[in-house]
Amino acid sequence: MFTTKNLSPKQLSAFTAVIISVPVSLAFYIIHKDVLVAVLALLVIFAGVYFLISFMIEIFINRKIKLIYKFIYQTKASKKEEMYYKYILPKKSIEEVRDDVEKWAEQKKEEIEALLNNEVYRKEFLQNLSHEFKTPIFAIQGYVDTLLSGALENPAVNKKFLENTARNVERMVNLVNDLDAITKLESGEQPLYKQAFAIQDLIKEAFETLSLQTSERNIRCSIKKGCEQPILVFADKEKILQVLINLIENAVKYGRQDGNIIASVYKTDEKHVLIEISDDGVGISEEHLPRIFERFYRTDRGRSRNVGGTGLGLAICKHIVEAHAQSIHVRSKLDVGTTIGFTLDSRKD
Repeated sequence: MFTTKNLSPKQLSAFTAVIISVPVSLAFYIIHKDVLVAVLALLVIFAGVYFLISFMIEIFINRKIKLIYKFIYQTKASKKEEMYYKYILPKKSIEEVRDDVEKWAEQKKEEIEALLNNEVYRKEFLQNLSHEFKTPIFAIQGYVDTLLSGALENPAVNKKFLENTARNVERMVNLVNDLDAITKLESGEQPLYKQAFAIQDLIKEAFETLSLQTSERNIRCSIKKGCEQPILVFADKEKILQVLINLIENAVKYGRQDGNIIASVYKTDEKHVLIEISDDGVGISEEHLPRIFERFYRTDRGRSRNVGGTGLGLAICKHIVEAHAQSIHVRSKLDVGTTIGFTLDSRKD
């Protein structure tokens, strides 16, 4: 069935010219009773109306549409774009142009929402960063002022104050180092030196590194039964060791006294290996799960600072895993425990 809904400008001009020229030519025929005059009138009026309407559409509609497209793309037209504007765009119906504009508007809406979310994230990040630095700086300032005010001569307190000052300096150094590590990972300044190695051996090394911390809380670390058989992965060994240490350290901090930390390793397919670190600690409430890999994000700000750390450990894990083009995820339930897992490539032949 014929419809005018999706007519191009030229088709619309021709359709309008037919509507006008046919009745007029019929009128000429009725008046003059001459077929030739009627045909000539039909041709002349059709041509005149067609070119007039085409010209008007070009001037008042197509040029406006071209301006809209140039505004949408916001670039100086290349030769390819000029060809598009000249030959392809005029063939588009108003409905198609409307669809293009709606798609552009939706895209801009998503971009604006992303920018607003990033702005909120930026403000939170700067507030957290300021707080993380102020805490040790004010502590150092307090200890130094006290020592300079006379406590330096008091052997009962001077050593204790200097030790506390040194701990806060170390905290600031760790914070700067972690921020520097994330920046380098994001910018790609830290290249990956991939090699094949057994992931179980690296997990045992991470357990051994943190053995003093785990023994203080009487936490047992083990590899899950059935996962002991060595599985080779292809990754940067040192960086994956850092990921494992960060995850296990987190499990120690929020794990249960006399609890367990269990590592699991699975071959998900021929190309990937899944590594998971599980604890039976306090767990994380559901509303916090989407944000735990953000820098400085703490599910319980008071408790998190009491157990130490820079608040960047999980963010570093995420960046290292993503630098390997892999993914990291978390599962958790309050008072049951938390499992954080990540994937790696299997050994490449």
